[in-house]
Amino acid sequence: MQRRYWLILCCGAAIVMACSKKWAEPPKKAFEGFSRPANFPEATYRFANNAITEAKFELGRKLFYDPRFSRNNTISCGSCHIQSAGFTHHGHDVSHGIEDRLGTRNSQAIMNIAWGKSFFWDGGVTNLDLQPIVPINNPVEMDETIENVIKKLREQPQYPGLFKKAFGSEEIDTERIMKALSQFMVMLVSANSKYDKVMRNENNEQFTEAEARGYALFKTNCASCHKEPLFTDESYRDNGIGAGPNNDPGRFGVTQNEADRLKFKVPSLRNTLYTAPYMHDGRFLTLDAILEHYAENVRNTPNLDPALKQDGQPGLPLTAENRADLLAFLKTLNDQQFVTDPRFAETY
Repeated sequence: MQRRYWLILCCGAAIVMACSKKWAEPPKKAFEGFSRPANFPEATYRFANNAITEAKFELGRKLFYDPRFSRNNTISCGSCHIQSAGFTHHGHDVSHGIEDRLGTRNSQAIMNIAWGKSFFWDGGVTNLDLQPIVPINNPVEMDETIENVIKKLREQPQYPGLFKKAFGSEEIDTERIMKALSQFMVMLVSANSKYDKVMRNENNEQFTEAEARGYALFKTNCASCHKEPLFTDESYRDNGIGAGPNNDPGRFGVTQNEADRLKFKVPSLRNTLYTAPYMHDGRFLTLDAILEHYAENVRNTPNLDPALKQDGQPGLPLTAENRADLLAFLKTLNDQQFVTDPRFAETY
């Protein structure tokens, strides 16, 4: 009898603890939509044509991680844009696509593109709502057609209802797919690094002495291309690294203008802790290697950016101490919250 009493008591306690744990779980945070950080300019994305809603965002997230966008249903957008890697393809100099085919360029980070004016290393697309068509059709990325993607999505029982919730009807077409993907991508805002907190004067956050020296060096040597607060000016420049093993002509491939040969889009310097390797072909594995390039190995190419010439000589006068201070500052641009935010994960 006593044993039965203790058994009942223990079971009851377990039930109470389980229920208490469930009740203690915080409710799912309400969807807040797109919000411009206080230290950021106005976004350039045309929200008037694609107003942010929770249903569209959630549909876009599901599509972003769906491998049905590739011919053999193995590669999704998230395959080459991994959240923990700042939405890049960490560890790969160039992207690996369908059937492990090698691309020719390093996957760019997807962050703060609500402020983007053009896309890809060569700026071949100027409208975010059209951008996903390129990797879908690319034979070494997804090797698929949007027509087949639509057919596959229509065959999945969950998608008609999700499209109806997002757009008002079950119709699945190119425009709706593209707009849903854009909804997810423009929400990928990275603006909670130490740098941002210092700029917004949050919690009296301040740079260390080394970080402050690095910031001063950055403003003198780097800010003309890596413009604050996005740390890119969206321009295309030749930084003296050359075409690389893939003989990539850069923006020339789009414009056919010799003045654009070997010019590539200036990447953001945010989240470099997570986005290695670096440059359009992933040739540099570390930030130290990049600074070494700018200090010692800049090539005097015909279209070399004028900012990289000092007294007619290519390169920047960076001492070992300068480089250490710049690295200290660059670390303040890393946003751990961004790469761990559950809203952007495959499952939420």
